[in-house]
Amino acid sequence: MAILGLPEEEYFARGHRACAGCGAAIAIRLITKAAGRNSILIESTGCIEVVSTPYPETAWRLPWIHGAFENPASIASGICAALKAMGKEDKINVVALAGDGSAYDIGFGHISGAFERGHNFTFICYDNEAYMNTGIQRSGATPYGAATTTSPAGKISIGKEIWKKNLVHILADHGSPYVATASIGYLTDAYRKIKRAIETKGPTFVNLLATCPTGWRSPTEKSIEIARLAVETGIYPLYEIIEGRHVINRPKNVSDLKPVEDYLKIQGRFRHLFRPEKNEKAINFIRERVKSNLELLIEHAQKNL
Repeated sequence: MAILGLPEEEYFARGHRACAGCGAAIAIRLITKAAGRNSILIESTGCIEVVSTPYPETAWRLPWIHGAFENPASIASGICAALKAMGKEDKINVVALAGDGSAYDIGFGHISGAFERGHNFTFICYDNEAYMNTGIQRSGATPYGAATTTSPAGKISIGKEIWKKNLVHILADHGSPYVATASIGYLTDAYRKIKRAIETKGPTFVNLLATCPTGWRSPTEKSIEIARLAVETGIYPLYEIIEGRHVINRPKNVSDLKPVEDYLKIQGRFRHLFRPEKNEKAINFIRERVKSNLELLIEHAQKNL
């Protein structure tokens, strides 16, 4: 029986070696459902590659290529060129996958080049907000205030001291016809966006927030709840940029926001913001930045920008 109206077919098999509560595994299961059988997937080195393909096993039931950390977009570019030469450009879906370490940092130049050239493919980042596979190092996607092994919290540092990079807007500025944020906390919304990205001609992008209990130091049974709280607090708003126009999905108003503390307290990576006493300065900075970011999105949407 179909759940939430999603396809029943499974293209990412059970029995892989992901951690309990792994949001990235949920993300990949959803992505493969949206892509369907007539697809070629390319993935960078990262958590999912490691847990899904320990030789000689594989969890993939679709054509799948393992690229290096930095180059899934380049491999996708080559596949797109080959399909175009064969007259099959519009007949096979090309989907590149990567974690945030690859997408935001190491492989960003390759993504930028592929988008500038206008290749007909979709790039999806399963965003667990750090280099989780290699030891929980901070990435460009790691949120402000989060403690990682390379942005440790202590008497001097509050953790990562830089706000999360806005890769969605960066790629929208490359002229992409469709970019979007999504979260595993809202599966039907995420499925719709992935499907639309794949069906839209040209380079498209979806940033899919994927909870990581190991790196976020959160309860394994609360991965979906936390992914929803990220949205409900406005720390990770859901929106689309369609042909340059902003469409806000949720939250739609600043008055709808839940307290940012609801999201931060449930994760060990932010524990230092509350112990031994609450860091009002840091939390207020997060709260105000969240509000101003949402207000800017609302302004863009209202002005049809």
